[in-house]
Amino acid sequence: MATPVSHPTTLPAPPVPPTLEDRASGALVGAAVGDALGGPVEGCTPEQIVKRHGGRVEGIVGPFHDDWRTARPIAPYHKGDGHVTDDTLMTHALVRVYETVRDHLDAYDIADHLVPDLIGTPRWIPELEAEALPLQRIFLAEKWIVARLHYGHADPREAGVGNIVNCGAAMYMAPVGIVNAGNPDRAYAEALDISGAHQSSYGREAAGVFAAAVAAAFAPEATPSSVVVQALRLAKDGTRAAIEAVCEAAASLSDYESALGPLRAAIAPFDTVGPDYRNPSLGARRPSRLHAIEELPIALGMLLVGGGDFRATVLGSVNYGRDCDSIATMSGALVGALRGASAVPAEWAAEVSRASRLDLSAPGAALATVAREIFTRDRARARTHEQAFTAISAIPAMTEASGR
Repeated sequence: MATPVSHPTTLPAPPVPPTLEDRASGALVGAAVGDALGGPVEGCTPEQIVKRHGGRVEGIVGPFHDDWRTARPIAPYHKGDGHVTDDTLMTHALVRVYETVRDHLDAYDIADHLVPDLIGTPRWIPELEAEALPLQRIFLAEKWIVARLHYGHADPREAGVGNIVNCGAAMYMAPVGIVNAGNPDRAYAEALDISGAHQSSYGREAAGVFAAAVAAAFAPEATPSSVVVQALRLAKDGTRAAIEAVCEAAASLSDYESALGPLRAAIAPFDTVGPDYRNPSLGARRPSRLHAIEELPIALGMLLVGGGDFRATVLGSVNYGRDCDSIATMSGALVGALRGASAVPAEWAAEVSRASRLDLSAPGAALATVAREIFTRDRARARTHEQAFTAISAIPAMTEASGR
């Protein structure tokens, strides 16, 4: 694949570059809005979406099933009407861990802080329209970390081995990119460590690459293409091949309607779930060096197609169907990190905040403060290392000189 250098729909840079705080808020608000828009049509095909809604989804819509309280496999979740899903609940939980630790995280912090948050503190769960433990909402792949870490006392660095391989860890890794803003390599390494408690194989790899992409989006001159370049630079095995194939297909497209089919065709050879999302193949979600989760490559492809425009990027992700709440969570975070909170339509953000009973802006503001604290510590640690290494590296030369 030729390195993406530009895209015909890429928007001009804003006249005043967004601040760290603005980008952090944009990433987390964008992720939550994408999540809420994608929730009601998760698991559907583009054709089913059109049939249900009389056309493409163009904003916040109601539940796909009017009888959502009993409809399978949706019940008892009220998806739609601006309600966020577990993607946002997990993202905000990770933000709270950063607020507690106020430094880089590792897999042990997931065991020591995230798991107790999931099982010990009732919170408002929009889809349940009730206060409950987050554990009662999260999917089986996320319940896994509670079983393995709290009850099984597994080594946190290895607890993800054996879990179904999916996007469960990747979907909430935007905070890792934010605290490592402008440093995709550090974001990649930190997310790989954190997600070892949750995922393995290409599920863990996707978590690292998504965090790196968010960190890359914070760079002052970042564009959708530069974000993809950084993702490709760090991605390994099937994840890299899948991103390359999808973004190559996206490079010549400038509207999401024309992209829906080509992007699905591009990811299909790497996707283990198969053509029927609700009826996964027997090989689905098993470890592999040849495969990839579907959500991250499609999110990056839609980022190119949308060219940095939030509506185009996120609505493309939503109308793609399948696991579109997670796809839109990722693409929404990337656009928000690139362009700041003003890129997210204010009416969407306000309605999602109201309907979900969540302050969508506060987590970004809090995380930006933590990111500044971590950066200050990183600089001090780098200076200490520099001084130590300078002293160490001078020893052979001094010894040699004294022996003459």
